Amino acid sequence: MAWVVIVAVAALLQYTVFGALVGRARGRYGVHAPATSGHEMFERYYRVHYNTLEQLMLFLPGLFLSAGFGFGPDWASAAVGAVYLVGRQLYLASYVRDPKSREIGFVLSILPSALLLGNAGLGAAASLF
Repeated sequence: MAWVVIVAVAALLQYTVFGALVGRARGRYGVHAPATSGHEMFERYYRVHYNTLEQLMLFLPGLFLSAGFGFGPDWASAAVGAVYLVGRQLYLASYVRDPKSREIGFVLSILPSALLLGNAGLGAAASLF
């Protein structure tokens, strides 16, 4: 389970860094709290941060449920989780550069979450029989 916890901690730290980038963008682009709109570049960072929060709601439970109930060793769930981390980084870089180019990062974020949740559900269902 250590690898699973390391990936979970990395995902939360990544989210924290994304939040810091939003704070930096507030200052750089003059968008004062509590505003959540103003300068387009600020809004890009803000959207990445918010979308990452939305993704974490699927990813973290999926990661732990897959490791606990899914098929395969827990390190395999952590490896799938590592793909999520890469996907989020790509999402950040591409969305800030050009929001229309975010597809690869999004797919590499949502697909691991779906695989983890699917693995957890199938593993739990199989344990009933």
